[in-house]
Order: sequence, then C-alpha cells, then structure tokens
Amino acid sequence: MPRSNRRRRDEHRPLALGGMGSQSVESWMGRAWVVRRLTGHTSTRSYTCPGCTHEIAVGTPHVVVWPDDGLGGVDDRRHWHSACWKARDHGRYGR
Repeated sequence: MPRSNRRRRDEHRPLALGGMGSQSVESWMGRAWVVRRLTGHTSTRSYTCPGCTHEIAVGTPHVVVWPDDGLGGVDDRRHWHSACWKARDHGRYGR
C-alpha cells in the first residue's frame, strides 16, 4: 500500500520565518490578537480575506492574525489584506 503524504490534523504547522516583516499584539473586539505582517515572498497559495471576502493572491504582502489567548491553534489563523485589517472596525467585522 502506498504511503500517505497527508499531514496529521493535530500536527502543528508553524509559519515559515523567511520573508517575515514584524509581529505585534493588537486589541480588537475585547480580545488580544497576534498580528504577523508577511512580505508575501514566502506565500505559496492564495487565501480569502475575512474582511472583504476577496482573494489574497500568491506573493501579496498581508497579515496573519490569531487570538493571543494560548488556546487557539493553527485553525484559528486568518489571513487578511493589510488594509482590511487596518479598517476592521469600519466594516462588517467591527459591528
């Protein structure tokens, strides 16, 4: 039987460190969020931005955001356009 190359669901997948900008903790909706700015050089796939629901194309600088509560995992990360993250309080997410 051939070997399966699928990643285990409980296996941690850290973000690649190459091409990273900076990381900070920001407050939003009463919670602390880790915000990591990516240059786009290491991105190998497209994502859908939760702020505008449009595609973040491969190679596009953007931010990755996840709760800073220590309880979340890889599945809690969200990729946002940088401008959408900055305007998050003015869109549907800020209501």
